[in-house]
Amino acid sequence: MVYELRVYHASPGKMGDLLARFRDHTVKLFDRHGMKSVAYWNPVDEPEKSNTLIYILQHPSREAAAANWKAFQDDPEWKIVKEKSEANGKLTVKIDSTFLELTDFSPSPK
Repeated sequence: MVYELRVYHASPGKMGDLLARFRDHTVKLFDRHGMKSVAYWNPVDEPEKSNTLIYILQHPSREAAAANWKAFQDDPEWKIVKEKSEANGKLTVKIDSTFLELTDFSPSPK
């Protein structure tokens, strides 16, 4: 099992649109493609509060993660959602991705 920490840096003024896209579409599409959502966070303090979305996905393996992402990005529904949501400009300026594994002393996620 691997975890993927993702940090989205929203384009100026686009945080609400980014959150709406995740809430209304992206999470459901992740589920469809075997990408288990662990949790989603917004920072509490500025300046990150206004422009940062942090979340963790769970994948069976790195290979499964690569296959899941490819299937997600190739999904016709995702392509439509992305195009419509970015009609007035990209929602993110940067996306960071880091793969993680649990330490031997970490409590197991539920």
